[in-house]
Amino acid sequence: MESEEQKSLPSTLYTEEYFLTACEGYDIFLESEGRHLSRRLKDAFAVADVRPGMRLLDVGCGRGEIVRHCLRLGIEAYGIDYSEVATLMTRDVIHQERESNQGRGVAGVCRGDAKRLPFPNGAFDRVLMFDVVEHLYPWELHQAMLEVRRVLKPDGRFIVHTAPNRWYDAYAYPAVRFFRRLLGQGKNYPKDPRAIIPVNQDVHVNEQDMRSMRRALRAAGFKSKVWLDSPPQQREENLMMAGLRFIVFNVPPFRWFFERELFAVAEKR
Repeated sequence: MESEEQKSLPSTLYTEEYFLTACEGYDIFLESEGRHLSRRLKDAFAVADVRPGMRLLDVGCGRGEIVRHCLRLGIEAYGIDYSEVATLMTRDVIHQERESNQGRGVAGVCRGDAKRLPFPNGAFDRVLMFDVVEHLYPWELHQAMLEVRRVLKPDGRFIVHTAPNRWYDAYAYPAVRFFRRLLGQGKNYPKDPRAIIPVNQDVHVNEQDMRSMRRALRAAGFKSKVWLDSPPQQREENLMMAGLRFIVFNVPPFRWFFERELFAVAEKR
């Protein structure tokens, strides 16, 4: 039997249907044919502070929007994904960008394992890992982070985005679900928060909180800044609900449990 140390999700779970109907940002991808970044990817990319002349690696490149965006900005960017579908989709958007005559940078993609990156030591100024962490078992995440550290330049930066915040699912979501059920909205809030997007029950295996994210980065030899954020809450609500929402999303310790997304910027120790 497969031991815990050897567990990995099969790449066949990541189908074209997954990337075009469930993977975050699919609606923006379809609407813009891959030319625009979703709100989440845009926010995460802004944190990376990528500038012309840099060399960038996108680990778990998915549909390829980040690589295409870098190509347009004149940045040398490479994507890697262990899903064959993802590499084909990324090649397609790279080709589209070159055909449009807007791509000024250098770009490439390969199929590979984040635990064995096929790049030399110190090759990249930036390594991105957006919405990948939650798909890697803890032992895989550690190996992948060690590889990221190896391929980073001495002054390079590793940028992570992952969701959901584990503390939200474990502690805040039950309270949110109870409250929403009282309002008659229970059908939208299943007992397992992963079931809101059903495929996540199969592909999310390692959600993080602020402490676990810091520990994982420290164990791989990084010093890091880790923080929480949330999607914009654009809801029309009465004054009491608006005030309650402001408190849980802005005031510690409530925000540690109600914020949904984790960001990290890490450098070699």
